[in-house]
Amino acid sequence: MSERAGQYQSQPTGYKAFYPSNLPPKPEIVVGSDLKKLLVSAEQKLAELNGIGFSLPNPDLFIMMAIRKEALLSSQIEGTQATMTDVLTYEAWENVDNLDDVQEVVNYIKALHHGIARLDKLPLSQRVIKECHGILLNSVRGYKKTPGEFRKSQIWIGPSLKNAIFVPPPHEQIPESIGNLEKFIHEENSFPLLVKCALIHYQFETIHPFLDGNGRIGRLLIDLYIHRKHLLHKPLIYTSLFFKENRQEYFDRLMMVRNTGNFEQWIEFFLKAMHWSSDHAIEKIKQILMLQETLRQKIVKEKKASLRSIQLLDVLFTSPLTTINVIAEKLEISFQAASEQVKLFLELGILKELTGQKRSRRFAFAPYLKIIEE
Repeated sequence: MSERAGQYQSQPTGYKAFYPSNLPPKPEIVVGSDLKKLLVSAEQKLAELNGIGFSLPNPDLFIMMAIRKEALLSSQIEGTQATMTDVLTYEAWENVDNLDDVQEVVNYIKALHHGIARLDKLPLSQRVIKECHGILLNSVRGYKKTPGEFRKSQIWIGPSLKNAIFVPPPHEQIPESIGNLEKFIHEENSFPLLVKCALIHYQFETIHPFLDGNGRIGRLLIDLYIHRKHLLHKPLIYTSLFFKENRQEYFDRLMMVRNTGNFEQWIEFFLKAMHWSSDHAIEKIKQILMLQETLRQKIVKEKKASLRSIQLLDVLFTSPLTTINVIAEKLEISFQAASEQVKLFLELGILKELTGQKRSRRFAFAPYLKIIEE
């Protein structure tokens, strides 16, 4: 077995733990013609997404969609049972049946926002990673597993330590391993940025420095690196959809690096993820822009419509679940005026009433939800 990625070492109690080699890999990464084509294609698609981001009249509409989707999908990979509607319901009214699952997703959103904000002042470092981890596990399952701190005991992936699929390095190795990873992140070298990002994600998942939340923080690290290196000026990508749809292959390819030292096959998979995810995000943005324009035209043709109607449409793209009171507050109009706008939007099929009640009614921006939940 190749020791290019590291080696398994027997521990005093009988199991074997994996000790990762420092990055960059030796022998060095071979970027053959096929991998080079894939790299160029992924870079071009990411640049296309970045360009669309610059041209958007209101990028915040799409940023919140992308961040919510990344948080939701990354959490679902780890078994969290929540939907986009659950998350939006919590954001709007805070009363959902599966509160524990939804809170995990909401914490991920907060952690990603925090990480991006911190990178305006700090380098991508252990400090930022720990802060994000502390937010991720705050007051949810795993809150007792030292949020914001590296582990002080052995963990494993699998049913038991004896029958584990993978045993990461002992906790005594973490400071050195993470220190070397941080050094690699900041090194100026000849690696294409997406290749380097693939290596960083692999290494973090292999070190598994926390007691819980390693998968989510490792995927969040992808977003932070892309942001830090200005590959995207806004967080518009959600790679976890690709990883979720190819979940077993995702885990298998990470294990293949550890067991064979074949980094190139993992980089190939990662570049496919970046290309596919960029393409998917571009398509979603186009669908939403088309929906926005179609509904604007629909509203303009209505005699009962007004400037407030266009303003309400813009509000719905950021808050797709709402009430008349919320609409009145956001548009700074009376309850009666907001009621009239809602009545119009119900007639046009833009809003859908959720409760079946005459009072305390709740509404959903159904056409938009259909797009982002697909």
